[in-house]
Amino acid sequence: MRALILFLCALGLASPALAQSRDPILVPDISEHEIVLRQGFTGADLLLFGAILDSAGGRAQGEYDVVVVLKGPSEQVRLREKERWLGMMWVNAESTDFRSVPSYYALASSRPIQEIVDERTALIFELGLDYLQLSPSGSIDPEEQARFSAGLVDLRERQGLYAEYEEGVRVSEGVLYRARLPIPSNVIAGRYVAETFAITDGEVVTSATSEVQVYKEGFERRVEDAANDNSLLYGLFAVGLSVLMGWAAGRLFALI
Repeated sequence: MRALILFLCALGLASPALAQSRDPILVPDISEHEIVLRQGFTGADLLLFGAILDSAGGRAQGEYDVVVVLKGPSEQVRLREKERWLGMMWVNAESTDFRSVPSYYALASSRPIQEIVDERTALIFELGLDYLQLSPSGSIDPEEQARFSAGLVDLRERQGLYAEYEEGVRVSEGVLYRARLPIPSNVIAGRYVAETFAITDGEVVTSATSEVQVYKEGFERRVEDAANDNSLLYGLFAVGLSVLMGWAAGRLFALI
């Protein structure tokens, strides 16, 4: 019994040191967990914030870089190249399909990624647009894959759907962090996942995730549901409406 008491006392004295040796804990949160895509939606700003704590709930020991990545739902994409035909007009040329592409990707970091991690770590955790693991369908030449992947990322950047913000994360007193990411008006509905990484000495020591649900309601939701539930009828209706609008415009200009 005496030996057991001495062991428990020794364990109690050692527990603070053990707690300090453990990896830190990330406690993340988001300013909005739901975003509604209503008519006239012009975009939103999402605040991602949290704290870096030790296992006992106190301030974590050491200095950490923080990287926040927000990804939208994956989708299949067919990308086509354009080439000039006879020097007069642009026509479709080569194309490739990607089976899993983030519909939205934004990264904010406390420093440039190249100063935080090496290329291998960046590839593993997809930290940065240069390290996104886009998945082409079927076999494709590596050089061609690199060309199409770069073209897809460039297109999404110009659409405002992909972005990187170096030094976009502010870390206060080594404990609190915050980053602000814009949500453009052309995002799709679905589940968005925000992943936060705490990094020291080039290694990811801990990470945590939180979610944002983006959805439609009202007239836009009914149109989307109709398109998904009755795709053939929706397509015929869209074609018929286009023909009717074209005919009406022609008649109107004829009367003028």
